[in-house]
Amino acid sequence: MTPSQNHESEKPRRVPYHFGEKLRQAREHKGYTLKVVAQQAGVSESLVSQIERNHVSPAIDTLLALADVLDINLEYLFEEYRKDRPVQIIRATERPTIKEEDIIFEELSHPVTSDKENSIESYILRIPEKSHTHRGSYGHLGREFGIVTQGKAKLVYENQEYIINEGDSISFSAAVPHIIENIGDCELRAIWVITPAQRFVK
Repeated sequence: MTPSQNHESEKPRRVPYHFGEKLRQAREHKGYTLKVVAQQAGVSESLVSQIERNHVSPAIDTLLALADVLDINLEYLFEEYRKDRPVQIIRATERPTIKEEDIIFEELSHPVTSDKENSIESYILRIPEKSHTHRGSYGHLGREFGIVTQGKAKLVYENQEYIINEGDSISFSAAVPHIIENIGDCELRAIWVITPAQRFVK
C-alpha cells in the first residue's frame, strides 16, 4: 500500500445518521452505564461510546439491539429523516384559510400525517360580532386549546357556558358538543389548537 493509499484509508467516515445523542439521553434517563448497555446488547463498551458520539454508524443489528435494551423504537431514532421535515414554516402572507359562513380560520400549522394521534392543527380564529362557530357542535375526538387575543368570547360546552376575556386561555375535551360565540363589540380573534388534527383547512 502506498503512503497516499494509507492516508486515504485513515480518513474518518462520514456518519449519515446522527442519533447518538438520542441513544445517550435514553441510556442516562434509565440510569444505565455504558458497560451495562454494551453487555446487554452484546457489543463492546467502546463501540457504544463511539455510536453515542456519532463517531461511527452502527450496523442495523447493533442498532436494533441497542434500541431493544433502551426500550426505544426506530421511528423515534429516525424521525428527523422523514420526508416531512421537522421544521415547518407558514409565512404570514401565505396562510391557507377557510371560511365557515362568516367565520375565518387562518392556518398556523399544517398537520403531518405520520404524527397520527399526536398530530396538531392550529389557527387564528376570526369571528364577527354576534356570530359563532359551527364546527365542533357535534363534538369530535381529541382536545382543543385556545387563547383570546382580541374581544370577548363565550364557550357553549354541552349545557355549560364559559366566558373567555381577552388574554384568557381555555382547554377542553372536544368529545362534547361545543361552539365559540363572539359576545363582544368587535371582531373576536383567538389562537386555536386542535389535536389530533381534524383537517378543518383542506
